[in-house]
Amino acid sequence: MTKLCIFDLDGTLINSLYDLADAMNYALKQHGFQEHEPEKYRFMVGSGISTLADRAMVIPQGLAGPEKKLEILADFNIYYNEHCLDKTRPYDHIPELLDTLDKQNILYAVMSNKPDNFSNMIVRALFPENSFAAVWGKRDGYERKPAPEAVWALMDELDVKREDCLYIGDSDVDVYTAQNAGLRFCGVSWGFRPKEELFSAGATYIADTPSDILKVL
Repeated sequence: MTKLCIFDLDGTLINSLYDLADAMNYALKQHGFQEHEPEKYRFMVGSGISTLADRAMVIPQGLAGPEKKLEILADFNIYYNEHCLDKTRPYDHIPELLDTLDKQNILYAVMSNKPDNFSNMIVRALFPENSFAAVWGKRDGYERKPAPEAVWALMDELDVKREDCLYIGDSDVDVYTAQNAGLRFCGVSWGFRPKEELFSAGATYIADTPSDILKVL
């Protein structure tokens, strides 16, 4: 029996692509780097802000040093802190899914590679009526996903065993996170990455609508 659903955040519960793209493009422009079309960020996000900067800082190569990266991350954080809710919204029917989980007494939580402060701020703003059991972004002392330690710590915090947990996400990082943590996995097709990526990583079930997730519980 599923007692806890652990959701990835970006691309799973919320469509945050365009705010992330705007923030990184702003930071890139400040430092002489070429901006990217928002849709290209679908394959840059998902592994944390530091990796996002690495992937975005490609043109011109000559400027891409460690100190410049720190400057870009600083500008990204300033911009994103002010604009992370400009365009970001829950995907259709996600609030209804969470309401159903409440009615079935199934806990739900967030495990994201997005910095912890941003993850909590966005969840509080976009899901004011929903009671998340925990919201974990990237925290000091834990490796980013697909490392499993943060997932295990969240489960320990909520006193839930691995066999009672379902992990839900939209990318290969999420598939590998579930595999590394020893959890069942449900992919989603409405996120940032195509189904083929999920299947190639080892996903066996992909939900096409939020209500499909209930079939896996």
